[in-house]
Amino acid sequence: MFWVLLLILAWAFAGVACTRLCLAAVRSADLDSDGVPTDPEHDLTLYEAAFLSGGPARVADVTMVSMARQRRLLLAHTGWATVVDPRGRDDIERSVIGAIGPEGQSRIAPVRAAAAGAEAVRRLSDGLVRAGLAVPDGARTTVADGVRQVRAAALAVCALGLAALLMPAQTGMPRFLVALWFALPLVLTVSCLAIARIEAHPRSRWASPAGQRLLGALPRRPAGDGDERSFLTSVAVRGVRAVGEPELRAAFAHRDQRRGE
Repeated sequence: MFWVLLLILAWAFAGVACTRLCLAAVRSADLDSDGVPTDPEHDLTLYEAAFLSGGPARVADVTMVSMARQRRLLLAHTGWATVVDPRGRDDIERSVIGAIGPEGQSRIAPVRAAAAGAEAVRRLSDGLVRAGLAVPDGARTTVADGVRQVRAAALAVCALGLAALLMPAQTGMPRFLVALWFALPLVLTVSCLAIARIEAHPRSRWASPAGQRLLGALPRRPAGDGDERSFLTSVAVRGVRAVGEPELRAAFAHRDQRRGE
């Protein structure tokens, strides 16, 4: 009965993928529990809050918004960035200016990508990981890869089950029983995805539990209350959607059609 071979293959896909996801989740939990103790009174810097909330891209966003608010960088609603003051006040600002280039003008999308991958942001990330505030990159990618593999396994089980049902009738085995056998590995993969979603939903891709606690302690004030620090903190935590100025928000929403963004 050829459908049995398909069933064995379906179980193999489901079992391997679910096992890998479970092992990745266990390793991630171990990293969280073994994190370096942090000072509960530690005050997050603007860049640290941005990274823990949204990763390297958020750091680039809040840097450009900060420079634009200080009139040291012009962000046009058409999606272009123009340098007004070429003297960066820190390494991350200098990374943004360097990404814009010697001509002093560039589209925002490539500047954002280049600044997010700059050495200054990598050093920021490494420091947060050492402090136990950020999730190590390996843990982030391993769990995400595990979820993708389980999803692929679920699709493979469905495809194999459909192939088995489309085969000529098997002697002594009704089709509904064939479907029932393939439903078992499908239930395994779907259940594994559901558990992973429930367990991972409160977690952050970037911040460890300690980092999330510090983020939760940040003051939550309206972005437009006139306090520049509170405004930038809101942008760091919530992203550019916290920006009240329509033109500034449009600068980040603009997409370079020639690059297919």
